[in-house]
Amino acid sequence: MKLVIIGHLARDVHHLSGQNGTEEVHESLGGILYSLATAATLLGSDDRVTPVFGVGEKDHETVIQTLESFGNVETKGVFKVKGPTNEVHYFPGAAGSRVQCSKHLTPPIPFAKIKPHLDADGVLINMASGFDLTLETLDYIRMQVRDQGTPIHFDFHSLTLGIDQDQGRFRRSLTDWRRWCFMIHSIQMNEEEAAGLSAERYDEPTLINQLLPLMVNAFLITRGERGATLIRQEHKKAFRHEIPAVPVADVLDTTGCGDVFGAAWFLETIRTKDMEKAATIATTLAARKATMRGFEGLRITPEPVPGIPETGTR
Repeated sequence: MKLVIIGHLARDVHHLSGQNGTEEVHESLGGILYSLATAATLLGSDDRVTPVFGVGEKDHETVIQTLESFGNVETKGVFKVKGPTNEVHYFPGAAGSRVQCSKHLTPPIPFAKIKPHLDADGVLINMASGFDLTLETLDYIRMQVRDQGTPIHFDFHSLTLGIDQDQGRFRRSLTDWRRWCFMIHSIQMNEEEAAGLSAERYDEPTLINQLLPLMVNAFLITRGERGATLIRQEHKKAFRHEIPAVPVADVLDTTGCGDVFGAAWFLETIRTKDMEKAATIATTLAARKATMRGFEGLRITPEPVPGIPETGTR
């Protein structure tokens, strides 16, 4: 199997409250690396994951070495960009929330960098920064893979986040959201993204009724500790599945949980064609991610995941 993953890499910088009012800073690679690590770990050594993204010149060699350490990641889609690598800073907010700021945003990925790698079994697009692709580039991708029937999984992620003059991110609605969703096999959002997607502020049932006629086969809404909802469409009929969350005793960091969920769900859907089973597996792996900081722990899943081959072999 060959899976292509498109989206921005990031350097995640977590500003945490330490003892005696001090600040602790934890820094690690992030962005689509969570999706990539999940797919590379779940796939076998004979399969290939091809990420397409740009990285700052100073970080290029380190990133390539990190990707090659998985053993089944093809790095030809990784290219250098001028300036620093995209950075995402997380600060403590009110009532346990987080304030997110972006620095050194990488330019949108050109279609010319993507096109050579689209001969694949699936295309996962993760709008990790919200500026990963232009709508025109997405149109080119759709046209390129349409005749082969290649499924596209699209995670809205930060597409619904604007950026202010201080690099702070804020929620925004999208007037052209239907164009982003058109002819996409599966769409993923969290509850907040879904609630604020349209200028009309559609409730979930109305949004679903608006979304499925756009040739969307599956719509996933992630709900954190309350699990996820899967809406799948077959023969113009919609079926709803509520997927329970896996309880986690000690949550360390939820960064990347949605990325892990999306990659696991898409991969298992391609492999088994069973969307509901894939969603159960995805919630299990997303819960495990919440117990760790960074992506490195994704290489090893200490317990077997029901329904999939043994993982953690690399």
